[in-house]
Amino acid sequence: MEPNKEDNAQITAAPVPGVSTIPPMAPIPMVQHPPPLARPPTFRPPQNGGDKASDSDSESEDEHYVISEESKQVRERQEKAMQELLIKRRAAAIAVPTNDRSVRDRLRRLGEPITLFGEQEMERRARLAQLMARLDIGGQLDRLLQAHEEDAAPKEEVEDEELQYPFFTEGPKELREARIDIAKFSVKRAAVRIQRAKRRRDDPDEDVDAETKWALKQAKGMVLDCSNFGDDRPLTGCSFSRDGKILATCSLSGVTKLWEMPQVTNKIAVLKDHKERATDVVFSPVDDCLATASADRTAKLWKTDGTLLQTFEGHLDRLARVAFHPSGKYLGTTSFDKTWRLWDINTGSELLLQEGHSRSVYGIAFQQDGALAASSGLDSLARVWDLRTGRSILVFQGHIKPVLSVNFSPNGYHLASGGEDNQCRIWDLRMRKSLYIIPAHANLVSQVKYEPQEGYFLATASYDMKVNIWSGRDFSLVKSLAGHESKVASLDITTDSSCIATVSHDRTIKLWTSSSNEEEEDRGGETMDMDL
Repeated sequence: MEPNKEDNAQITAAPVPGVSTIPPMAPIPMVQHPPPLARPPTFRPPQNGGDKASDSDSESEDEHYVISEESKQVRERQEKAMQELLIKRRAAAIAVPTNDRSVRDRLRRLGEPITLFGEQEMERRARLAQLMARLDIGGQLDRLLQAHEEDAAPKEEVEDEELQYPFFTEGPKELREARIDIAKFSVKRAAVRIQRAKRRRDDPDEDVDAETKWALKQAKGMVLDCSNFGDDRPLTGCSFSRDGKILATCSLSGVTKLWEMPQVTNKIAVLKDHKERATDVVFSPVDDCLATASADRTAKLWKTDGTLLQTFEGHLDRLARVAFHPSGKYLGTTSFDKTWRLWDINTGSELLLQEGHSRSVYGIAFQQDGALAASSGLDSLARVWDLRTGRSILVFQGHIKPVLSVNFSPNGYHLASGGEDNQCRIWDLRMRKSLYIIPAHANLVSQVKYEPQEGYFLATASYDMKVNIWSGRDFSLVKSLAGHESKVASLDITTDSSCIATVSHDRTIKLWTSSSNEEEEDRGGETMDMDL
């Protein structure tokens, strides 16, 4: 026996009957990846030497590489954009003066125009920043540093001048005197008004409700008393004298006529001096003078005999309305030049040029105390001004279209306004908001006016050819006066509230009086005493 051979021999098991034999598994062969093939180096045969070969290759490539015009333009635009971006970055990093005077001085020293046509302050400063950035990038530092050195010396002086510069527009000496006079006048008038209100409240003999009912009854009894043609052209304004004996009317013909009351058949005087259409007329509250406004940019002061006293010139556009201050010493005018102005009627000088409206100014009114003035304009705003300080103390927003007329109530704290939105709004100066909105007419409201005694009722004129009378307490409709055949342009109420005058584009003047008052006088009934 050979033990080594037996140990190394394969032992084969005998087959077992009924059991299948499993063949032996073959070993899995290992896959070997071939090594990567190295790329043979390219060889370029030398032509006329090594260095010369490289030069000739570059020359041959330059000869075959041609830049098109479009590519050149694209490259130029890119370079220009990069240059502008660099200038902007540099300009943002450079310290540029913020004072406009310093900016102008810097531009002047750099040899540039200090301003361009239509250039604003911020645009001028941006132009200086770009100029300084270009100088810095171009290496012209000497010139830039020299400008810095020149600006360094007067810097403190410029700051001192800025601190000393007033933040308001200095007015003339006459305006200061007028403000003092208005303040003194308004204090006395306000004291009388407050004393009267207290008396009406505390005196048991004063029956305010009965007085209001009587006044509304008189207004409800208003009927057409007379009608007459006032001019060949449409009428634009009317005003009663303080005693109610004269009615003045103006028209698009530029002529103002004075009529004798109560029938307006006899003409007292004809005032002709305006070169264009007359837009408004108003009597003085203290004497027999009257003022007219016109589209020729002037207002004029007249006597009732037709004598021209003053001409007020200064507005840059046509005038809209005119109103007397309660003291009778000053005249207010509104214009389409976006300003209203205050004039001294004795000297004819302009005391105040007041801006504040963004569009044309149309309506103007003075409070009966004389301390406040109200203006309205085509910017749909009504503003209240303190004449003693010149400040705009209230701005009433609510109308959605131009406001054409404003009027103060005799109580001193209610303001009525009417405009192209067909509404009449009542504003409370104490609460600083709208108190009541009256859907007054079917067309624009051309004028609003309170009854001048106590404000018992309010009258509104409209282009719907009607004049409506509203209660001053609950603002309900009291009476509608219909009779005009065209737009009603203006109205006025006598001091005793017994008569209402209206003028229209149908060229007629109509007077409305109370029929109930005449009936009571015929019966000998008692009438209420009205404080004048």
